[in-house]
Amino acid sequence: GAQALFGVAAGQDKLERLLDAADARRIWDVTVEGLALQRQLIARHAIDCDYVAGQMHVAIKPRQDAELRHEVESLHARYDYPSIRMVERDELRSLIASERYLSGTYDPNCGHLHPLNYTLGLAAAAERAGTTVFEGSRALGWSREAGKLVVTTPGGEVRCRQLALCGNAWLGQTAPALARRIMAVGTFVVSTAPLGGARARALIANRAAVTDINWVLDYFRLSADDRLLFGGRVSYSGLDPFGTERATRARMLAVFPQLADVPVEHAWGGFVDITLNRAPDFGRLEPDVFYLQGFSGHGIALTGIAGKLLAEAIAGTAERFDVFARIPHREFPGGLALRRPALVLAMAWYRIRDLL
Repeated sequence: GAQALFGVAAGQDKLERLLDAADARRIWDVTVEGLALQRQLIARHAIDCDYVAGQMHVAIKPRQDAELRHEVESLHARYDYPSIRMVERDELRSLIASERYLSGTYDPNCGHLHPLNYTLGLAAAAERAGTTVFEGSRALGWSREAGKLVVTTPGGEVRCRQLALCGNAWLGQTAPALARRIMAVGTFVVSTAPLGGARARALIANRAAVTDINWVLDYFRLSADDRLLFGGRVSYSGLDPFGTERATRARMLAVFPQLADVPVEHAWGGFVDITLNRAPDFGRLEPDVFYLQGFSGHGIALTGIAGKLLAEAIAGTAERFDVFARIPHREFPGGLALRRPALVLAMAWYRIRDLL
């Protein structure tokens, strides 16, 4: 999706219930710093990733409109965050050429970008700074020898003083204790053929990234070459039995029926790691073994600042890292055999709720 968002997927109200108001505010401040850090990295390292400022959340139902208004009021009054504002129905329809939405929010401090080019740009900057990146060398596990951490790979070993586990949905059996606390869910995106500048602007006049606030949500944005990128359908079963391209295109046409004549040229999917409470899961398995996971769809900006917090902790200043580590997490119910069927059943309820 590549939408750079403030906050965490769980939301600030839930964070205040999981922690307290002071720690929820500290986490909020870190996420806003993460947005600034992302822009700084793009500028400092001249990363050509098509960054565009502006992001909108949109409401489909009256209760969602009320949720957005509550969020804006709370962020203004309690989080000192004035950049977000409500967008009423008439203005919204001048910005997004769809009859689907009642209202929305707009925040110029958020944005969207080309995620692969951004990642490649970060990797190149890291290599220029002296980092060595070993691709195709999966970490299979780790042990200790003479006080040193030893990471095993298919082709050899790596010895280190500190270890960071950042595998997200792909961590697997490298760290089973962590894998039980996240679930890999499939999400899918389609890309239309190029629309041309005028038709693209007619769809999203301000070129902001957009997402609705359903539990099973749609998200979309324009690419630099004036395609509409539309994501939405999520697979909690780990399977794709319904036809990714057809189903996602149908969701796109429910938002933009005027694109019925436009072919879809590309379709792809991947896995996002989610936690049970949708809050990020940071911590230590051992004093020198750190982990970052569970970004739950907010990773494009939050992972960058998470890396900064991890670096601070390794260097001996762990206060900000430890605020995130205090978020309580539970394993998905049902054990290894039943946890995915249990999640599928739970998500069926949330899909019904989206319709109400």
